[in-house]
Amino acid sequence: MDKQTQICIIGQGYVGLPLAVEFGKHFPTVGFDIKEDRIKELQNGVDTTLECSPSELAESKQLSFTTQLDDIKDAKVYIITVPTPIDQYKTPNLTPLIKASEMLGNVVQKGDYVIYESTVYPGATEEDCIPLIEKGSGLKLNIDFFAGYSPERINPGDKEHRVTNILKVTSGSTPEAADFIDDLYKSIITAGTHKASSIRVAEAAKVIENTQRDVNIALVNELSLIFDKMGIDTLEVLEAAGTKWNFLPFRPGLVGGHCIGVDPYYLTYKAQSLGYHPEIILSGRRINDGMSSHIAEKVLRLMTQKKIQVVDSNILVMGLTFKENCPDIRNTKVVDVISELASYHTNIDIYDPWADTEEVKQAYGLNLVEEPQADHYDAAIVCVAHDQIKEMGIEAIKNLCKTDHIIFDVKYLFDKDIVDDRL
Repeated sequence: MDKQTQICIIGQGYVGLPLAVEFGKHFPTVGFDIKEDRIKELQNGVDTTLECSPSELAESKQLSFTTQLDDIKDAKVYIITVPTPIDQYKTPNLTPLIKASEMLGNVVQKGDYVIYESTVYPGATEEDCIPLIEKGSGLKLNIDFFAGYSPERINPGDKEHRVTNILKVTSGSTPEAADFIDDLYKSIITAGTHKASSIRVAEAAKVIENTQRDVNIALVNELSLIFDKMGIDTLEVLEAAGTKWNFLPFRPGLVGGHCIGVDPYYLTYKAQSLGYHPEIILSGRRINDGMSSHIAEKVLRLMTQKKIQVVDSNILVMGLTFKENCPDIRNTKVVDVISELASYHTNIDIYDPWADTEEVKQAYGLNLVEEPQADHYDAAIVCVAHDQIKEMGIEAIKNLCKTDHIIFDVKYLFDKDIVDDRL
């Protein structure tokens, strides 16, 4: 690869920033985002997503950040890493991707490469995105410019599996473009690459990665619902079954975040548009989306069994982010647990040492407490396995509660004999 090849990463969130940092160690790289506050913090060497440390940002010597289109017009490679969420009807929302593609129509020039990393349904890159670039630029794909798809595999908060040591799937709009894109990623990915035969194959590979996980989690969630009615501890069953060498180690829980709880809807949307109604995938989604209500109902039932008045009770929710040791609150299902409990006129304190107070307020209209109150709660629900919550230990959590209380452990942090119940 020509070390003077200029690269632009569109979107500087959990996916785009780590990618830009790695490319910036080897190539002139510009991180572009429409959010001025985000770009200002990165220019000051601060990443509030905590994916990249100040030292990692400083080590990327050829990386700069901007919100200005003029600053990215000289790039030869554009990599799009914008969000691909779903709307309130669980339908794919391609607005960020469409706007990014329209914007690229104003800057892409002959000989350039456009690579998409955002999760989409098979066909989206070539059917929904590329035509917008062609329309805006007046250029033609595979004649004037080239395209590719290389799905992101970032795991927010994971300091072990990083951009460089996760094998990368690549693809291109022509065999030559596929080779160029594969070589580009090989220059930074030490784990290697897998060159897919087409863009559509690469798109499909990405969307089924998280769909597979979603369906597997749905199975153990359904098992936990069954075992709950039988009075059997689910974890004990899974540990016993796990002694077989090929038993898959999934556990029940809340399925939120920007990937596993979202990506399956992209695949089912496309399938339905083709006249096929998916059954297993959508059934799994319904089970996983229903776990928040199940948890809230179990907590309320336990309180009633202990003759703790539910109305005006004080409940502590421990953890709000969608996963442990990560500030990411996107699509967290803990919010649904809170909503269900609040409908019974309970008073809820939310404690999360990782979440940003202002972001939570803006996104969900909820307030975090800086510290839980001692001897105050009728119920405590451990929703996220943050290290700080683990380190508190069960006795410290009990000290936050009144004499008569219940503790419900969603994450299996504590032995079943020292909590009132767990998922």
